[in-house]
Amino acid sequence: MSKRSSLAFPPARYLCSAVLILALGGCQTTGIEDVTGALGGKKESAAKDGAKSDTRADAKPEMDALRERYRAKPGDPAMAIEYGKALRDSGQRAQAVAVLEQAVLAHPGNKALLAGYGRALADNGNFQQAFDVLGRAHSPEDPDWRILSAQGAVLDQLGRNEEAQQYYAAALKIVPNEPTVLSNLGLSYMLQNNLSKAEQVLGRAYQRNQNDARVRANLALVLGLQGREAEAEILVKADLPPDQAAAKVAALKQLLAKKQQRADR
Repeated sequence: MSKRSSLAFPPARYLCSAVLILALGGCQTTGIEDVTGALGGKKESAAKDGAKSDTRADAKPEMDALRERYRAKPGDPAMAIEYGKALRDSGQRAQAVAVLEQAVLAHPGNKALLAGYGRALADNGNFQQAFDVLGRAHSPEDPDWRILSAQGAVLDQLGRNEEAQQYYAAALKIVPNEPTVLSNLGLSYMLQNNLSKAEQVLGRAYQRNQNDARVRANLALVLGLQGREAEAEILVKADLPPDQAAAKVAALKQLLAKKQQRADR
């Protein structure tokens, strides 16, 4: 095996705490770090790279209005979930945790609240607590595949990859070939440096949804880690304007260079 194909994959923090992103939420960058999406958050189309500043400007009045509605009905679980998600999407992670924590204290049996709280905790880096809370958001008798996938993503962040893969497998029994779960599973194999298996699984995800930029980015990263940079670049810049495509390719090369530096140490 060549030196490149045997690169040791770095800690998950280099990918945004997402696996992190299935996608619990998307990464707030225009770089290759958009790859994750592991925990289920804002939609990929919520803010296109070329319009992020405009989107943030437009979102402020909406956030202000949402904050006022939340303050008017702080005991409403649905309102807390909506406000907490908006805070997460805007990067106010600690505030999202605080809002949802208060709501869960008032409604400890509300599974939708627990799911949102668990995702917010994971976004904020509280991985073990997130895993415990997500486990209360559904039951073995009535499993939720999205939460199973989110639990797997959190376990990957904790370095418990084999356990994570069991959760993805359980999710795939409910929704076979669901691309978001397959993408998370592929990332998990990548974290184990099982690049051939990661490519196989991410290839399945790509075939199921070729329009998901995060799936394409994940697959591109695996190809790049195996030294197949030309193939990776084609995937990364697909359907993007030239300037954004160039930025994505540059970010991919930078990330691959970091991996090579770690492998050379």
